[in-house]
Amino acid sequence: MQAVLQSKGLLSLPSNPKTRAFITQPSCDLRYRFNPINPLSKSRTLNKASLSLSPSLNGFSRIATKPQLIVQNNRSHHVCRAEAAASSADGQPLFGEGEPPKFMGLELVTLKKIIPLGLMFFCILFNYTILRDTKDVLVVTAKGSSAEIIPFLKTWVNLPMAIGFMLLYTKMSNVLSKKALFYSVMLPFIAFFGAFGFVFYPMSSYIHPTALADNLLNVLGPRFLGPLAILRIWSFCLFYVMAELWGSVVVSVLFWGFANQITTVDEAKKFYPLFGLGANVALIFSGRTVKYFSQLRENLGPGVDGWAVSLKGMMSIVVLMGLAICFLYWWVNHNVPLPTRSLKKKEKPKMGTMESLKFLVSSRYIRDLATLVVAYGISINLVEVTWKSKLKAQFPTPNEYSSFMGDFSTATGIATFTMMLLSQWIFNKYGWGAAAKITPTVLLLTGVGFFSLILFGDPLVPTLAKFGMTPLLAAVYVGAMQNIFSKSAKYSLFDPCKEMAYIPLDEDTKVKGKAAIDVVCNPLGKSGGALIQQFMILTFGSLANSTPYLGGILLVIVLGWLGAARSLDGQFTALRREEELEKEMERAAMKIPIVSSDKSDNGSLASGSTREDSTSTSSESSSPRKL
Repeated sequence: MQAVLQSKGLLSLPSNPKTRAFITQPSCDLRYRFNPINPLSKSRTLNKASLSLSPSLNGFSRIATKPQLIVQNNRSHHVCRAEAAASSADGQPLFGEGEPPKFMGLELVTLKKIIPLGLMFFCILFNYTILRDTKDVLVVTAKGSSAEIIPFLKTWVNLPMAIGFMLLYTKMSNVLSKKALFYSVMLPFIAFFGAFGFVFYPMSSYIHPTALADNLLNVLGPRFLGPLAILRIWSFCLFYVMAELWGSVVVSVLFWGFANQITTVDEAKKFYPLFGLGANVALIFSGRTVKYFSQLRENLGPGVDGWAVSLKGMMSIVVLMGLAICFLYWWVNHNVPLPTRSLKKKEKPKMGTMESLKFLVSSRYIRDLATLVVAYGISINLVEVTWKSKLKAQFPTPNEYSSFMGDFSTATGIATFTMMLLSQWIFNKYGWGAAAKITPTVLLLTGVGFFSLILFGDPLVPTLAKFGMTPLLAAVYVGAMQNIFSKSAKYSLFDPCKEMAYIPLDEDTKVKGKAAIDVVCNPLGKSGGALIQQFMILTFGSLANSTPYLGGILLVIVLGWLGAARSLDGQFTALRREEELEKEMERAAMKIPIVSSDKSDNGSLASGSTREDSTSTSSESSSPRKL
């Protein structure tokens, strides 16, 4: 018995103490649940409790307290919520607190958030695919218009309206609540798309200034066909802009802002990737929907505008999906508790355009990363507009064009879904550099094939005729493959590579570099291709005449893209190796001191002694310890 008292200590705790029962915080201590302390006597009571650390047999310290009498009154006291959550982390609920209800291993509170968010994202992406396919059909196949309208439309209409909308959104966010702001943005979108299908399009022959546009075209010449088409079909151009804003505002601002508001970080890591897979499922279903409504004219009588009927059906679905999004938003706000957030906010550097340019020039790493972003935006626009001009030549009617776009959206969804499943394997087997080079390589190979069929398709006529295709149809199919594979590679590989490239940077370069790329490179990439095409159209008279030069520009840009990816791969690998080397040096330099008692003073702790073998350990543990 005496040996036990000497080795263990009379007042020591068990070898595996429940630390959650001995949290020594004034507001949430276990003793205060039963015997709350008067604030005036708090310091006096705390001084009565003495704590000492004593080394145990396995080298870890134990907490020993002087015994105190715990008296529980017949009064009910509130348990500190933070401590209750912490104490139940080991799976042992405190004082009758049961575990939260679960279904298939997930808490019901989490399911109440994730399932409605997934349905909202499905409806938003379903609508976006229908609107994206429809906007191209309207502006490209309209009478007096062509694919040459797209560069002018993106630069002189879409960009100013996007800037104006974001300024208005910022003003509204300062005045309205979050719920009112969501409805104030969503409902005008729903009302416009419904009105377009049932009012604006049927009345387009009355509200479009066709005669004025014809007179201006006779005066200015055919090279101004694109800019004048904006005036000629202004309601279709307004639909184009609203469809573009749906993708940037409703998806990026409203949905992701709401998702980040109601989910925790752990839930986001677990479920956000599933939203990306769900988006591609929505792409497949919406493509089939566009295909179905585009083929309705086959069952209609003579004299009926089949495209008007198809447009009414698709816009009706868009309105219903929009109302479903509003309902899901309302349901989540009324049935799901919001997670608590820290009041401390991280300040982000606000960089203007000139400051962003200076920062881009000063860092080679950020310069290469910016080249990737700009090169993708320019190259995809160069090929896409040229492809749509050939697509109109092959499918001149709106229904045929829309039917092909439905198949295109379905194929894009399937390819992106497959690439997302393969992307993890590509990263693990071939690394960051190979994954970053896949997107420009795909764009280069398919772009060379596409422009070759356009420029040198005549010698291939006999060969293509054996497969039942003309050079134009072959160019359409190759261009479609180029868009499908490049977009699927962008979503599954290019975007993850771009975000991963920020990780090894120091915090200051990481934040400033991302701000600079968002301010300068994203707009430059989106409008750069459109500006190049505008210059070519106004210089050479049409998009067809400028096709050889566009092919040469695409080749130069993609080669520069590959060079920047190769350079960035070397710098990225070097930073990763440096980071790993620093971690190994930290592990090698890390020492775990063993706390032992010093017999020369009262209860002081010394950490200089090191045990060499089990004999010294047992002999030291048998010596008396002071409490």
